[in-house]
Amino acid sequence: MAATHRADVLLAIAAGGALGSLARYGLGVALPHPPGGFAVSTLLVNVLGCLLIGVLMVVLTRTAQPHRLLRPFVGVGLLGGFTTFSTYVLDAMESVRHGKPGIALLYAAGSVVCSLAAVVAGMLVTRRLLRRAGRRGPVRQKQAGGV
Repeated sequence: MAATHRADVLLAIAAGGALGSLARYGLGVALPHPPGGFAVSTLLVNVLGCLLIGVLMVVLTRTAQPHRLLRPFVGVGLLGGFTTFSTYVLDAMESVRHGKPGIALLYAAGSVVCSLAAVVAGMLVTRRLLRRAGRRGPVRQKQAGGV
């Protein structure tokens, strides 16, 4: 196996994905919405997932040596399983199909704006907390793009 496909990395991704998917399912059950209605649970998982990915990216780039399984477990697995672009699009289309284009537009635009704001907030707050805690390691030059 290539170094990027080691068994421990794949297991970390699978475990994180299972936990993230179960958490998303649980929120969907806890916060159901009527057909064509505003999908609060999907909005919540995507915005919360974006907040957490912002936190993760700062931790990965601002700490001296993050655990090598942190990104696969949390970024790819947990948050990948937790967030859902396809359900977001499906929910918007269901609102249109049920004659509620205004809800669809509000939901679609609001999801994007809130998700972008959440990433920025997660990054800014985490940077500030790391500075305050005095645990800020050297900023790594490696790009953190693509989770």
